[in-house]
Amino acid sequence: MTIRVGTIGASFARQAYLPALKTIDDVELVAIASARLASAQSAADSFAIPHVYDDWQRMMGEHEFDLVCIATPTLYHAPMAMAALRAGAHVLCEKPMAMNQDESAHMLETAESLNKLHIIGHELRFNPNRRKIQSLIESGFIGQARHANIVNISGAWGDPAARPAGDWWSREDMGGGRLGASGSHMIDLLRFWLGDIAAISGQVTTMVRERIDNASGANWQATADDQTSFLMEMESGALCSVFLSGAARHGMGNQTQIFGSEGTITLADKYERLLVARAGEDFVDVSEGDPNADLVGIGTGIWNVSFVALMVELTAAIREKRSLGWGATFADGHQCQIAMDAIRKSSSDRRWVDL
Repeated sequence: MTIRVGTIGASFARQAYLPALKTIDDVELVAIASARLASAQSAADSFAIPHVYDDWQRMMGEHEFDLVCIATPTLYHAPMAMAALRAGAHVLCEKPMAMNQDESAHMLETAESLNKLHIIGHELRFNPNRRKIQSLIESGFIGQARHANIVNISGAWGDPAARPAGDWWSREDMGGGRLGASGSHMIDLLRFWLGDIAAISGQVTTMVRERIDNASGANWQATADDQTSFLMEMESGALCSVFLSGAARHGMGNQTQIFGSEGTITLADKYERLLVARAGEDFVDVSEGDPNADLVGIGTGIWNVSFVALMVELTAAIREKRSLGWGATFADGHQCQIAMDAIRKSSSDRRWVDL
């Protein structure tokens, strides 16, 4: 079976989706759409995609797809996913899943009612080290998980002139902000490792609101969060602390620490070294490399490489007419959306929110 793929979005899709799909046999990249036709054409030229559009609805109307991949600003995820599902396609939707939990609930209900496969772009579930963390916790290696700390510090938005005016990641009305960009990944991983969330307390803020266009020098205002922190009490009793900032002037990367009754797990993305220790013992390196990192045409970094395994599983499930054996589905995306909505409510109300 040849899987016919349509792609909406030509930025991250070009970096991660399309290179991953090109490594898989019997996948036909049929069409790509982007709001900027030049971007879509450039991606099409690089990946031999025959049909190019600046109107995604026209693309959907002129072709039949087995799979539609959506890598656009969050604002458009729900209408694009709904259109693709109703046209008979399975759907990969980039995170964050939607603008709010009402949208994500509708997307999930539609996908399930139409019996279509659905997956969110939480590619880190396919990273060998993060999968190993899940298996270590599940096996009882660290005993009962008591608490987890994740710190993610980036300098990408710290300079007021770092972003162009109107940059969608800096616009709340388009679903931008660090909570959706990075927080959604952290929430998904913590659910993957530790189970469901019972309650949340958090703060969402914009530290660098006054900005300068990096091309013209014109002043403009950011409305989306560039710093977010939250506590999550898991149903298991574990307490998770997450701090995310894009407002620093020096990026420090992502560091994860998980503490259990019998041991500890640490992982830092700078070196991708997974260290574990049982009580009374020294830390040992149990890191696992990703074999897909050596594939020709795949970009560097876990974000790009992990998409290969995601695409392999997704296309195999489509071809074999089976459920997904791995990955974050729309059900997981919806739970993540509920958590993000709760963080925003907690921030505005300055209180804990039960889930």
